[in-house]
Amino acid sequence: MGPSKPPIAFNPSKSGPLSGVRVLDLSRLVAGNMTSMQLGDFGADVIKVEPPKGDPLRAWKDEDLALFWKVYGRNKRSIVLNLRHQPAKDALWKLIETADVFIENYRPGTLERMGFAPGELLKRNKNLVILRVSGFGQTGPYAQRPGFGTIVEGMSGYADRTGFPDREPVLPPLALADMIAGLYGASAVSMALLAREKNQTGGQVIDLSLLEPIFSILGPESAIFQLTGKVKNRAGSASNTSSPRNVYRCADGKYLALSGSTQSMAQRIFSTIGRPDLTDDPRFALNSDRVKHRDLVDEIVGNWFLQHASEEALEIMQNAGVTVGPIYSMADATVDTHFIEREVFVDVEDEEFGALSMHNILPRLSKTPGGFFRPAPTLGADTDTILSEVGLTNSDIAKVKEGNYE
Repeated sequence: MGPSKPPIAFNPSKSGPLSGVRVLDLSRLVAGNMTSMQLGDFGADVIKVEPPKGDPLRAWKDEDLALFWKVYGRNKRSIVLNLRHQPAKDALWKLIETADVFIENYRPGTLERMGFAPGELLKRNKNLVILRVSGFGQTGPYAQRPGFGTIVEGMSGYADRTGFPDREPVLPPLALADMIAGLYGASAVSMALLAREKNQTGGQVIDLSLLEPIFSILGPESAIFQLTGKVKNRAGSASNTSSPRNVYRCADGKYLALSGSTQSMAQRIFSTIGRPDLTDDPRFALNSDRVKHRDLVDEIVGNWFLQHASEEALEIMQNAGVTVGPIYSMADATVDTHFIEREVFVDVEDEEFGALSMHNILPRLSKTPGGFFRPAPTLGADTDTILSEVGLTNSDIAKVKEGNYE
């Protein structure tokens, strides 16, 4: 189920705060597409420069439905260029001269071998913001390693912290490292454009790895290890920093998530389960004490939840002002009134399905909001239009397209 409103129609005539910014996106798969989707959502003219076989993201399917591209490809145009073909390379140079942003995620050194080294790009367009996405960065011992998100999710320390202590580390079931890097990428591009706008600089190069953004979400853990020599153990759904905090099973088999991250909230939880005396017990008096005796705290709190159905437990806890919430599946989220009224997800028009649900534009700006400007393009749908915009004649365009069949 989804919103009852009619699907949103894509409107290419609308504008956003990044209108007038032209982005050339030569990246593949998620991180670069996440960056350019964010920029496109706020009005940038994102041109996906794709090889003849297209961005591999187009082939990602779930239940035989190619929906990844429909989401990450929104608010973009597509041009096919075989960059092994000289007329196509010449056409790309024409596009580079008109661009504000250039995004690529080739293995470090590949762009240089193709003849598009950042120094050469900046010679042709001194104001170009160049975002280089790679697994491990443009420098360092691992720069030449292939770096899909899965690898850095493991090496970053993230997987070692995820899961239960008596079982194997757990990788995220989605492209988490890429998504985080994509958000950093959009932020970095926006900062570079602002610096250019304020005449602090012309163009510049952004070196964005997949490794460092996901490492950053571990917060102070490197400092903790530095000063204590201890590596934090996996804690399942519990926390190494606050207690009570966990996922608790209710009498009907459903689960609720609860967090007592402040002293007052922990005291409120203990009072709500009929155990205000716990805060007088030296094992549970302070958060640091509760973390040391986390298993015992979870046993006490968990036993209370096991005596109540999930809806009853949720009502009792919420009425007491406790920070608690249900564990949702997508089926639950899409019928929740808050998700619907806030339009966390929306239906947009789709030629194939009539309407297609996807996450809304983020973040929400009060005066210069983003929008749905155009649906994800079919491969090469805008090749002729884009090339004509940079002055190529029909004959020139035909020569460029010849390389797509080689």
